[in-house]
Amino acid sequence: MSFATVPDLILEPMVKAALMEDLGSYGDVTTRAVIPADTTYTARLNAREDAVVSGMQIAALAFRLVDQSLEIVTHIADGARASKGDTLMEIKGSAASILSAERVALNYAGRLTGIATKTAGFVAKAEGTEARITCTRKTTPNMRLAEKLAVLHGGGHNHRYSLSDAILIKDNHIAAAGGVRQVLEATKRHASHMMAVEIEVDRLDQLKDVLEVGRASVVLLDNMDNDQLREAVAMVNGAMKTEASGNVTLDRIASIAATGVDYISSGALTHSARTVDLGLDF
Repeated sequence: MSFATVPDLILEPMVKAALMEDLGSYGDVTTRAVIPADTTYTARLNAREDAVVSGMQIAALAFRLVDQSLEIVTHIADGARASKGDTLMEIKGSAASILSAERVALNYAGRLTGIATKTAGFVAKAEGTEARITCTRKTTPNMRLAEKLAVLHGGGHNHRYSLSDAILIKDNHIAAAGGVRQVLEATKRHASHMMAVEIEVDRLDQLKDVLEVGRASVVLLDNMDNDQLREAVAMVNGAMKTEASGNVTLDRIASIAATGVDYISSGALTHSARTVDLGLDF
């Protein structure tokens, strides 16, 4: 599957900040000391294990921000599968520039490929059902856009990008406001008709209140077992979208999806993904 890329302009501040962090106040002193300025080379970014690729656009951007003259060819695009030993990208030009950008490019590529690979594993478990796998806002600070792109590359879907995207009423909102009915009545009075509303419940009696009051378009079924999820789906009966969340592990995905929920959200896609082993070989 091919993916439309986010404009580099949007990604550039994040990648530039990472490069500035790595280069410090005086740049790559090691490379300047030992590599003649006119040395050129071709480096290959290689997969050292099977994976679903992500972060190639961002890795290429890291190299270009260090040196616009580098020639970069991506062989395996974001969202594609790679096997151990595959070359994902070739970078040709100044050896000093390649070495100066290497760590930031690899950090992004390995981290994001790990998220895409983990997401693909979750998506495979839901195959044959209508359930969609989604991420959450449990992302690395200042890397949310990149990590959510990696979820898409793995075949998953995105939840909110920020607190301003939609109204998501959680248990603490309900507790502070006085109950399910109170928070939903408040959204009727104050929320724009263009703003989607999702509400979290962890008991079926709360779901009954949600259905009676109305206004919500999605209900988040938090930490429910599969029997409760099935009952909740039957109660909703298509009146709104259903999302299962909490205690979502790889070995539960298939059984959760079989309950008939529309979405399965998991913070583990981003906060617990293992970095995939990628290497830049000269």
